[in-house]
Amino acid sequence: MDSYVLVLAASSGKNLDLAHRFSESLEKQGKNAHIVDLTKLHWPVYTPELDGDSSEAPDTSELSDRILNSEALIVCAPEYNGVMPPALNNTIAWLSVQSDDFRRLFNNRTVLLASHSGGGGAHCLMAMRHQFSFLGSNVIGRTMNLNKSKPFSQDTMDDLLNRLLQ
Repeated sequence: MDSYVLVLAASSGKNLDLAHRFSESLEKQGKNAHIVDLTKLHWPVYTPELDGDSSEAPDTSELSDRILNSEALIVCAPEYNGVMPPALNNTIAWLSVQSDDFRRLFNNRTVLLASHSGGGGAHCLMAMRHQFSFLGSNVIGRTMNLNKSKPFSQDTMDDLLNRLLQ
């Protein structure tokens, strides 16, 4: 399998658009990218009761394999009430209980964080940094934070991708 960067979009709106911009920019640099829209997973909300019920637990193996086989992750997520969106939180929760070695999915994996948010995005970026750092990921210091007062910059995206691919 060819090397690729996995781009996770935790909303189907502006953050999915941002994920596509990352993918296009990666491809211009000769890198493969694969986008996963987490809102399309349709996984039930994680509860410990569902964890043991194999009839309702989602099959997380495809996403786990994509993460394991990626050279890096980009996570694009809006701020929901000062934290990460439910789609991202639920995905991490299910991956954590369905994987044989959950830490291996994220430990030492380079992660770039981005947010396009009406609420500013800074709190979401802090929450994601905390979460992925806790999981052992190498989170890039600089982030992309787009909102009403911070428009998209290709120069910023190019710099972030250079940091990601170092």
